[in-house]
Amino acid sequence: MRSVLFGAGFALAFTLFLTPVFIRLFRTIGWGQFIRDDGPQSHHTKRGTPTMGGIVIILGAICGYFLGHLIEQQTPSISALLVIVMMTGMGIVGFIDDFTKTRNQRSLGLGGWAKVAGQALVATVFAILALSFPDENGLTPASMAISGVRDIPWLDFAVIGGFVGVGLFVLWTNLIVISTANGVNVADGLDGLASGSAILAIAAYVIIGFWQFNQSCFAPGLDPEVAYKCYDVRDSLDLVAIAAAIAASTIGFLWWNTTPAQIFMGDTGSLGLGGAIAALAILTRTELLIVLIGSIFVIVAGSVIVQRAYFKATKGKRIFLMSPLHHHFELKGWAEVTVVVRFWLIGGLGGAVGVGLFYLEWASR
Repeated sequence: MRSVLFGAGFALAFTLFLTPVFIRLFRTIGWGQFIRDDGPQSHHTKRGTPTMGGIVIILGAICGYFLGHLIEQQTPSISALLVIVMMTGMGIVGFIDDFTKTRNQRSLGLGGWAKVAGQALVATVFAILALSFPDENGLTPASMAISGVRDIPWLDFAVIGGFVGVGLFVLWTNLIVISTANGVNVADGLDGLASGSAILAIAAYVIIGFWQFNQSCFAPGLDPEVAYKCYDVRDSLDLVAIAAAIAASTIGFLWWNTTPAQIFMGDTGSLGLGGAIAALAILTRTELLIVLIGSIFVIVAGSVIVQRAYFKATKGKRIFLMSPLHHHFELKGWAEVTVVVRFWLIGGLGGAVGVGLFYLEWASR
């Protein structure tokens, strides 16, 4: 348990105190943000603000996690390493996109399909690795079943078996990862909106992981009277450790990312955090709960889909003044900080409902 606290503390200190160093470095090498010409006019003053701050978040989380384990002389688990692989891999895809923008001096980086292809590659590697490395109990980091609060037996790809079952699991993983990562990416349009919302979502997985650790089917002191309520989840406490490190690292970064932002996390950060949230959902076997825990990302991304579909169906009409949804409220006259805080409240409420349903399922057994 101390490794969780040490890791989170180191991660928080890393981003809180070293982000200004990265801000100066990114300014020196010209990694400045570009702003869409068709975006809200108030955003044009943000042009040139250092971006790719996701590098700081990812470095802070990884350093914090490993330092916490080093002090406690604990071996990192496969599950936590898989979260790091996912976060780093998606961050690299985002970095290539961000770097392309700064190099070409335009607000568009990688093409849409190129970005999705990179995300799919990372998700596929993660899915295959997550079905490998069984422990002494025969438990792999992920299962082939679709999960809600826990695995759903009648939605188990393992029943199909063979390459078809594995292929379906890989496709399911790709759907979760790409949807979540791009949801966070779309939400990254106002100072602190995506980073603050990601903190709330990851904090929900800290709570879930800790409860799963306390109620593990493999805990030596498990009460036989409640054994039927236990969770077949691997490395629960270490998933708490990496989740806490990521959340703490993002909190330290948010100090510099909130209005008025001195640095943006860019696609490097939004895709990295989105990948981490998806990985935590898969490895804690609470995949369907991500709709509630990441509700603000679902709402924001959904507003884009609805806007485009309505625009094409009506040949030019719009539901929102601008999508994603947070820009609609800006154009309605809401102050940026008002939009951000209210969206945080929605995200926090969704996370609370998700955690509440998770506990309610256990209590009702």
